[in-house]
Amino acid sequence: MNKRWIRALGAGLVGLAALAAGVAGVGLFLAQQKMRRHVDVPVQPVAMRSDGAALERGRYLYASRGCVDCHGANGAGRLFLDDGNGLRIAGPNITTGPGGVVAGYRPEDWVLSIRHGVNPQGRPLMIMPSEDYNRLTDDDLASLIAYLRALPPTAGEGAVVELPLPVRALYGLGYIKDAAARIDHTLPPSAPVPEGVTEAHGEYVASMCQGCHGAGLAGGRVPGSPPDWPPAANLTPGEGTALALYPDADSLIAMFRSGRRPDGSAVKVMPFESLSEMSDTDLRALHLYLKSLPPRPHG
Repeated sequence: MNKRWIRALGAGLVGLAALAAGVAGVGLFLAQQKMRRHVDVPVQPVAMRSDGAALERGRYLYASRGCVDCHGANGAGRLFLDDGNGLRIAGPNITTGPGGVVAGYRPEDWVLSIRHGVNPQGRPLMIMPSEDYNRLTDDDLASLIAYLRALPPTAGEGAVVELPLPVRALYGLGYIKDAAARIDHTLPPSAPVPEGVTEAHGEYVASMCQGCHGAGLAGGRVPGSPPDWPPAANLTPGEGTALALYPDADSLIAMFRSGRRPDGSAVKVMPFESLSEMSDTDLRALHLYLKSLPPRPHG
């Protein structure tokens, strides 16, 4: 009986291994198909601007909304993830210098890439937090583009997206989504909201948090993140949520400036190089909006 049980167990393990290999193979095949698909987005270009107000607003958005973390302060590109196990991701050079990817961009190409996660050829961008930028107003998007087009030409490289086999298989099977697949492309741009310490402006600022913390800002596993990343925090009110640590706007501002919680412990993963540049007005409005949310369970 023991030998039969061992043989049966061995056969079962071999069968499971064969099944896993088959599923992985299907996932890799589907991943290639997904990467090559054409995403048809009817895009309307925003007005191209070059005035001082647009350039200053664009500089602020670039510095404070995560662009620096992936593309570098000068826009020449940056390696921002290398886990030592085959996962390497670098943002491309988005200047017109050698190695840049935007030299031939038309006005609508900027909108496609930033707002929709689609390159000028209609292919999905694998790594681009377009769900955070999809809700930018036309004026803010035009200002960001104005700043990007004015960046001094700098030598750099194209994007680096090296994904381990399991990650590619999970992408193919739909467990990980690319930039274009995470967006409702039919949503209109956000309507302009007066800048100030209001819930309405806070809601607009909070749109940049959805990529990691989810549409309801209740946190959970960050889609496509490395295994060692902690889950995103729950930003809604309630006992035990992250927001409970920040009873007033000043405490939230202190965390954004320092990258540390009130007890001195470091907050991991969040892009504080950018977030520390956010204005007091944006952060006070964000805190006001988060306090107004209905409590939700984590994740």
